[in-house]
Amino acid sequence: MLKKVLLALTLLLPAFMAQARDIQVLQAWSQELPPNAPTVAAYFTIRNDGNAADRLLSAKSPIADTAEIHQHMDSDGMMKMAPVEAVNIGAGEQATFQPMGYHVMLINPSDRSQLTEGGHFALTLHFQKAGDITVQVDVLKQAPVAAP
Repeated sequence: MLKKVLLALTLLLPAFMAQARDIQVLQAWSQELPPNAPTVAAYFTIRNDGNAADRLLSAKSPIADTAEIHQHMDSDGMMKMAPVEAVNIGAGEQATFQPMGYHVMLINPSDRSQLTEGGHFALTLHFQKAGDITVQVDVLKQAPVAAP
């Protein structure tokens, strides 16, 4: 029985690994914060190079008590920020997390030592199919210039 389970796991492992490689998290960054800011936002691009859609379900970081996926949206002519349950990334598509759009909000940062320019911190994104992907978020003085 154990041999059958091990064989099944061995056969399934490449499929799980392929899915994880299908999702790429690129250019993760955050802006330097004033010393007592209660939140910090992380931005990045998620690219799905696979043949199946996936969903970003949650995030976490060792530098903050709580991490939430948020989105800015127009509500009656005013921009508001609200948490979202998940972000869908279709096959062959990408989702851009940027100021005034989707972002990961890190609430009550407990470790501020890396939140100055030149620092970096870990951010783990949990996907429905790809599982956990951990990236290093670079802390910048100003937002990076978008490519033309």
